[in-house]
Amino acid sequence: MAGTTGRTVAVSGSASGIGRTLAELLRDRGDEVIGVDLRDADVRADLGTPEGRAAAVAGVLDRSGGTLDGVVACAGVSGPTPLTVAVNHFGAVALLAGLRPALARAGRPRAAAVGSISGTQPVDDDVLRACLDGDEPAALAAAEEAAGRGAGNRLYPSSKAALARWLRAASVSAEWAGAGIPLNAVAPGVVRTPMSEPLFADPKMREAMDRAVPMPLNGYAGPEVVAEALAWLISPANSHMAGQVVYVDGGAEASLRGPGAY
Repeated sequence: MAGTTGRTVAVSGSASGIGRTLAELLRDRGDEVIGVDLRDADVRADLGTPEGRAAAVAGVLDRSGGTLDGVVACAGVSGPTPLTVAVNHFGAVALLAGLRPALARAGRPRAAAVGSISGTQPVDDDVLRACLDGDEPAALAAAEEAAGRGAGNRLYPSSKAALARWLRAASVSAEWAGAGIPLNAVAPGVVRTPMSEPLFADPKMREAMDRAVPMPLNGYAGPEVVAEALAWLISPANSHMAGQVVYVDGGAEASLRGPGAY
């Protein structure tokens, strides 16, 4: 990927999965990567709490000198608990928004987030509404209520749908597009990472997963497939994409939603 050598990029979730693979890919291409994660990272912080998000932003700004060429919000969790909403939506939004001024100081800044094919699946309306209102206490309370009535399986889709909707609205705003900062996302299908590995160990879960996320093109993906897409989204070559959710999913989204989506 020509032209990326010497860029400084912050990547959350850099200790494992897609984030780790992306960080390694960018470093191999000559970029300086500032990894953010709970452990084994340049900046150790918990994106599930407001204090942790503030620490993450401060740590990245300190290590970067206040200027960033790229930010990628990869960190995520998948359990049927309110933490999923806290990390996947509020953590990602806070990191991207908090580091936006540092991006604005760069010559060709880019930003991206990791969504999910699950963002097209049924969500909890109360959780989604509170996320889009930016009301974290209400979102977490709604998530707790959903988990309590056995609907915790909707929290991951809700968190990813909310992130995609926030991103699409923010991407064309004066703060992002108006400042020359492309903001986009990838939405993977089933990716073989430590987070998804328990699904593969259970034959019944694997069968259910295959029904929910059919991937006719080449089946399950490795994290490098998604990392390559993210690397292009934050490259200087991407000058005009804004607010796009790119499905890196083996055809799952097209299979599930069909031509009627357009």
